[in-house]
This record gives sequence, C-alpha cells and structure tokens, in this order.
Amino acid sequence: MSDANPVCEEIDVLIVGAGVSGIGAAHHLQRRNPDKSYLILEAREDMGGTWDLFRYPGIRSDSDMHTFGYAFKPWLGGKVFADGPAIKSYVRETADEAGITPHVRFRHRVIASNWDSARARWRVEAKRTDTGERVHIECRFLMMCSGYYRYDHGHVVKFEGEKDFRGDILHPQHWPEDYDYSGKKVVIIGSGATAVTLVPAMADKAAHVTMLQRSPTYIAPRPARDAVADFFHKVLPTKLAYSVTRVKNVLISIFFFELAKRRPNIVKNMVLKHIRQELGDKLDVEKHFTPKYNPWDERFCAAPDGDFFEVLKKDQASVVTDHIERFTETGIQLKSGQHLEADIIVPATGLEMLLAGGMTFHIDGQPVEPTQCISYRGMMLSPIPNMAIAFGYTNASWTLKIDLTCERVGRLLNHMDAKGYDYCVPEPPADLETMPLLNLNSGYIKRAEPYLPKQGTVPPWRTYQNYIQDMLAIRYGKLEDGALKFGRATEAAQSTGHPVADAAE
Repeated sequence: MSDANPVCEEIDVLIVGAGVSGIGAAHHLQRRNPDKSYLILEAREDMGGTWDLFRYPGIRSDSDMHTFGYAFKPWLGGKVFADGPAIKSYVRETADEAGITPHVRFRHRVIASNWDSARARWRVEAKRTDTGERVHIECRFLMMCSGYYRYDHGHVVKFEGEKDFRGDILHPQHWPEDYDYSGKKVVIIGSGATAVTLVPAMADKAAHVTMLQRSPTYIAPRPARDAVADFFHKVLPTKLAYSVTRVKNVLISIFFFELAKRRPNIVKNMVLKHIRQELGDKLDVEKHFTPKYNPWDERFCAAPDGDFFEVLKKDQASVVTDHIERFTETGIQLKSGQHLEADIIVPATGLEMLLAGGMTFHIDGQPVEPTQCISYRGMMLSPIPNMAIAFGYTNASWTLKIDLTCERVGRLLNHMDAKGYDYCVPEPPADLETMPLLNLNSGYIKRAEPYLPKQGTVPPWRTYQNYIQDMLAIRYGKLEDGALKFGRATEAAQSTGHPVADAAE
C-alpha cells in the first residue's frame, strides 16, 4: 500500500472485476442487500472479463449455457456452447437491464489492499490504466471477482529455434484483430480446450490445420443444441423451462463426474467408443485420443456436434502426437524425424493462474501470504476478514458456484447488520490437515499449486466440487457455524483509530 493517506471514497461493498462473476455479484447484492452502496472496479476498458479479452477464432464456452448462464437470467441464445461475443453481450445485457453499468469504473486496476482492524474497513488502492493516477477506496466488504487466470499472458513455452521460423507465431491470448490466415498451413501446439476450439474454427479458411500434441486429451462430442431444453421452451414458460433444464444439466454433470471417479473405465470406454464411431479407421484412436490419465483427472474438452472430428474426416485437419525437437525456418522438426510444414504456429500451451489478479493483501499493514491461507467453503480465505473470492467449479459450470457464493455473501451481510457485527473471518482449527486447493492434474493447475491457498481435508474447509452439497451447505447452512468468527470493532478503537477489536461471542 502507498504510504500516502489521501481522502478516499467510502462504500459498503467493493467488487473487483466486471466479468461474469462481478456482474453476477452486483445483481445478487442489489437484490439481497438493496441498502448497500457498491462499486465495481475493472482494469479493462469494457466488461466481460475473459469474453472481452479472448479474440481467437472460435472462442466459445466449454460449459453448457443453461448452467453457465445466471440462475436469475435465462440464457435464450439457443446454442449449448455459446461463442465469446454472445456471452459478452449476455453479460452486458444483464448489467444494463439491472442498472449495474453505472456502478462500473473501467481502467481501474486494483493493486493493493489493507484491512484496518480498528475501523473494520478495507482500504483499497487502484491505479488508473489510462492516466496512471492512484485511487483509494474504503469499503466494509471486499468481493474478488477477477477469476484465477493471468490475463496479460498465458503459459509461455520457449522452443529452440523460434527465431529461425519465418512465419508468424500467434499466442491465443494476443490474437491480432482481423488476422487473415486464409490458405495458410497452421500448426497448433497443444491439446486442451483452446486447441480443440481452434482446429475446427480455422480449418475452413486455412490450407490445413495440424494439432500437435505431446499426449492426448479426452474430447467428448456434444450436441450443439439441447433437444430437451428446446422442448421445454415450447411447452413451458421461459423461466420455468430454463430452471428445469438447468436442474437437468446439473444432475447429469454430477452423475457423469461421480461415475468417472468411481468407475473410470466405463466413462473412458464410452468416450472412446464415440470417437471410434466418429472417425472409423481414419486415425489411430489408441495413439491420438486415449489419454494416460483417468477421465476428470483433467477437464474434458467439448466438441459441439463433433466439429473437431468432422474436419479430421474431411482431411482439413490432422492430429500428430509427438515431441518437438526445434522450430525450423519452415515449420517444426519433431523428435521422431517428421517435419511439419507451417506458415503459422499457434502455441496453445495453456494458461497461468494468478490469484486475485495479482493484488496484494495486508492486515493492519502486515502482508498476507496467499499460500498460507486456507479456503473456507470455497469462498473465503483464512485469516482475511470481510472478503469473499469468486472461485467457480473445475468440474462443472463456473457460474453455478459463483451464484451460491453471492447468495452466501448476501446472507452474511444481512446477518452482520442484524447482529451488529462489523466483521467476519474464517478461523480453522490449529490441527487442520491441508491439501491442494484444486483437485485436477491439469498442467496449469499443477504449475500454480505452490502459489495458491490450501484447503482442508474436512468441511467446511474442504471443497467437494459438488453443486448439491454446496447448495445445501451454503444456501441453507448456519452462518455461525463455529468456523466463521464474527466480531465488533470497539467504540474506543473507532474513535481513536487504534487497532483493537472485540470478538463477538
């Protein structure tokens, strides 16, 4: 935090981030806590978060929109997997309709925060990206809705001979606007969701697209439209049809995830059977599409209407499973001896994770180390008071958990008002065993593990990635559960500014 102590604006709730999570948080706050003043600080020039940033061909959701969409606003776009511009439009429409947009301050990057125990207030420092001016805001409650990805760049892998390559190297997070790849030979490095999206999106214009992978990923063909949802919308009112479809999809995703964990071979064989039906003898399914890990040890990749497999069958694209030896002037030399000709190379080598957008936290001037924090119900961090963080699901739609987190925050704020509390803070038992926060083996998660908070091995410190369990615990569970401590700042502390607070019994 800056040493200067200028006069700053005071509000009840500060929301950081104007993406899917931040706009959802503001909507819940307006509905559940209409007496609370709030602001949203957004580092970018527009709202939408991920869906404003990523511009690469084919950018779309990899979760169905009936569960990725907000619980309070039906998704009416038709497609199960919506494209980026449609999702951004949906977020903006939500903000405009609810009167949230005037509360957003763009080009404000939050860089530091300090909790003052004496006054039970956060003092947040932000930097305007257009002028460089430092802005200070005080709030009673802080909601971090900036996601957990690093948005200025992805995971960058350095390859030998990169400078020798005469073509273009394009990173998905920095895709040039209106870039023309017509008639070009494209090699996409990677096999995650970005690569699986790029291959069919670029295949129609490119001369040929090759997906170069070190090892396979589970890719599941999924219908681009939900026939059951379409039926519900014909016979039921819009909101009811959306809600019923949402419940259906939640239950199916939970069943599929639990089946994958308990009977991985059943799910594995089912997925591979679909791929064989799609490709026939076109490609070696064992070599190119059979991962070494079990289903849901990493996230699944979705192929709407089997679009990924369709371009393989048409010879517009191909898959190569091999290791890179070096880049050459005209492409990539593989360790097997094969050489891939390329005009364009796209390293879709994954994302980097960054907690709270890189913002620093202090308590009474003392820095808080995120790796020493422990997650409480997947939405707060011990020992940080009056702060919630939007962490969505890794095995289901992100927004499902965000909606629950926002509900819980609304309940907390009303409870604190009713009881006269000034703060709440998670306090884990001293003997709590801990484990990694996220339960996937994906590369970007494993790379970030040493820098992330931990979770406990028992509830409410354990996050089970199960919507039904979370809904019962977060929506209906006790607020004063013995793990979340409430307190009041003393009158003496409020008047003198000394950092003293009384714990509430």
